[in-house]
Amino acid sequence: MKEYHKIYSPFVRHTDGPLKNKFDQDAWAKPEFEYLCDKPWMFTEKINGTNIRIHWDGHKAALGGRTDNAQLPAKLVEMLNDSFPEELFEQAFGESEATLYGEGFGAGIQKGGVYRQDQGFALFDVRVGDWWLKREDVEDVASKLGAEIVPVVAQVTLNHMIHVVRCGALPSSAWGNAKPEGVVGTPVVPLFNRAGERIIVKIKYKDFT
Repeated sequence: MKEYHKIYSPFVRHTDGPLKNKFDQDAWAKPEFEYLCDKPWMFTEKINGTNIRIHWDGHKAALGGRTDNAQLPAKLVEMLNDSFPEELFEQAFGESEATLYGEGFGAGIQKGGVYRQDQGFALFDVRVGDWWLKREDVEDVASKLGAEIVPVVAQVTLNHMIHVVRCGALPSSAWGNAKPEGVVGTPVVPLFNRAGERIIVKIKYKDFT
């Protein structure tokens, strides 16, 4: 089961001094971010929860956390098994190998159960074979599986969204009245760097406080 790739923040962090671990907002973390900072990106809500992988090998489904050694809460595993029987994966993907990436959240996962008093799962990415699906195709998978999906917050430039998060101006979460943890963004046209890594960024409220 393939682990989800690392998502970088937009800027590097100071390594010493009074600003240690704070952003150096004059130094982009990736040259691609600087190059694309005035181009349109699509941003979705970043949920404060635990990373979930659901892998379909063409015949059976398997659950996992962010890494192969991650331990998932028993109630969350029970909810996922009840919500996503293997028949749904067979109907959606047939014998094609696919991995769903999402966030488990709610009571007992995110402190205080701010999002909801039970537990839920929100899909944010799907990989079929070596292909990452486009947003509209991820929405189609979510519809076929009856899964919730992280909402699109906005399509704006990277510079603009950094300003929005820095100012604390994101709308409330799609779940409950909590503020989202932040946003995750990809260029409107999906891109990869020379190493074959996806161009993707996370912008979190706490990094600007």
